[in-house]
Amino acid sequence: MNRTTYIFMDFDGVTHPWGEVEDFRCLPLIESVIREFEEVKIVISSDWRMLFSLQKLVARFSEDIRPRVAGVTPHMLPKQGAELHGLRERESMLWLAQHEADISASAWCAIDDAPGNWLSRSRLILTDFKRGFTEEDAAALTRMLNAFRDGVPALEKPRSSFRWAS
Repeated sequence: MNRTTYIFMDFDGVTHPWGEVEDFRCLPLIESVIREFEEVKIVISSDWRMLFSLQKLVARFSEDIRPRVAGVTPHMLPKQGAELHGLRERESMLWLAQHEADISASAWCAIDDAPGNWLSRSRLILTDFKRGFTEEDAAALTRMLNAFRDGVPALEKPRSSFRWAS
């Protein structure tokens, strides 16, 4: 069995174009990639996690994918505006630290439409917020997940400024 790989997933601008009907029209394409990788678990990093229960968020996914939603990232409140840059990555790394023994060796990536949320760009599938997740994004995600499966350590380690307690 392959090690668990986590996908930190945004919704607006990913599962559907941002500012349009929130119909999750792109989610079936994301799920089709995930079905090829039984080791993948989804962690919801979208702001939707602050508006809806985990049960309601999980219900958006197909029945066979629902058990693979591992949870939602914690919400961190920035003390100053500069802390907004990379905030979603810091929240994700906090979640990962709570669920994995060694986050530096963990396989993870993110699907998001806002590059400022992530400092570790080599682990980001950046979608076009006007289109959501596309076939090109699916190909990029497949390549990344295959690299994790093959144990390719070419992806940079997290660069968030999250400070670990001793």
